[in-house]
Amino acid sequence: MNIDIKHLANLSRLTFSPEEEAKFEKEMVNIVALVEKLPDLDASGPLIDPHNPMQLRSDEVVNEANRGELLQNAPEVQAGCIVVPKVIE
Repeated sequence: MNIDIKHLANLSRLTFSPEEEAKFEKEMVNIVALVEKLPDLDASGPLIDPHNPMQLRSDEVVNEANRGELLQNAPEVQAGCIVVPKVIE
């Protein structure tokens, strides 16, 4: 399988050195080969092991943050809000 790393890098706006391109191409080929080896699942039966059910965690708020403490980390604050650059005119 041939993966065009230059095209993928261009789409994702990344730049790689030739050594990195070769390394990433090899890794991508290995990932695709691994995915191709996965067995097909038969969706007619249960897809979860009945002998090993999932245990979901309980959603609990552990620590509430103070607004003032959070705003201390912001680069610019105005009227109690974080100022961000304008992206739409």
